[in-house]
Amino acid sequence: MRPALRRLFLCALQHDNEAQPTAKGWETRCLHCRTRLHFTFEGEPHGAGSLEHVIPHAWFGKRTAAALCAFVEDNPNHPRNLAVACTRCNQSKGKGPDARGPTDARAMQVITEMLARRQARWRPSE
Repeated sequence: MRPALRRLFLCALQHDNEAQPTAKGWETRCLHCRTRLHFTFEGEPHGAGSLEHVIPHAWFGKRTAAALCAFVEDNPNHPRNLAVACTRCNQSKGKGPDARGPTDARAMQVITEMLARRQARWRPSE
C-alpha cells in the first residue's frame, strides 16, 4: 500500500470516536452498515476495509456542492471528509449517489446525511 494512502487511513481512524486501538491494531465499524473492520496500527486494512471520501472527489469544484465542500475546507482529504467503510458499501456508494452527482436531490441528501453521520463520530486531534 502506498504510504500516502496509509496516512489517509490512519488520519480517518485517529479522528473517529468509534475507532479504538486493540492489542492487534485499530478496530472500528463501517460508516454505512456497521460491519466490524480491523486495521494495523500503521493504518493498513485487514480484510474488507476501505477509505471513504464522504463528499466524493468529483463533487469538489461543482457549484451545486460548494456548501458541502466548504465544510471540509474545499479539501477532499480533510479529516472531516475521511472515514472508513467496508469495500462493499464504498463500491455501492460509488455506483449510486457519487455517480449521480450533486445536481441530483437524492444524491445530495444521501451525502449530507453521511456527512452528519461522520461528524457524529468526529474525534478532534489530540
